[in-house]
Amino acid sequence: MTMTTRTRRTTRRARRSAFTLIELLLVLVILGVLAAIVVPKLAGEGEKAKVKAAGSTVHAIDGALDMFEIDNSRYPTSDEGIKALVEAPANAKNWHEYIKGGMPKDPWGQDYIYRYPGQINKNGPDVFSMGPDMKEGGTDDIGNWSATAGQ
Repeated sequence: MTMTTRTRRTTRRARRSAFTLIELLLVLVILGVLAAIVVPKLAGEGEKAKVKAAGSTVHAIDGALDMFEIDNSRYPTSDEGIKALVEAPANAKNWHEYIKGGMPKDPWGQDYIYRYPGQINKNGPDVFSMGPDMKEGGTDDIGNWSATAGQ
């Protein structure tokens, strides 16, 4: 085998093992298309998880309010608010700490809203998160009256 034959074989192998610019661009285009499809779907799952978390917290607060009502024969007033579940109001004789560690914020960083008597729940309190738009009212509010609360 001559030196030029060996050099040619080595050069051919080197060319075959390297990627061309077109192949690299094609791979980048494919990755871009996949990212354009997958990222929006994953982003939507994060929002669904926040809605479920808010519903679970509303359900827990609603349960704590029921315990407050059993112990004290009344719900906290709107003025006392849901902070009555973590700090004893002056006239609650059988008060217990109903939520430990302080009142949580909703997944969007807002306070949960409490009203008694309720505007939607006529026989009990309204407890809700304003939801993703962080505005009261509309279809995205997550309250103890909605189907998503506690799910």
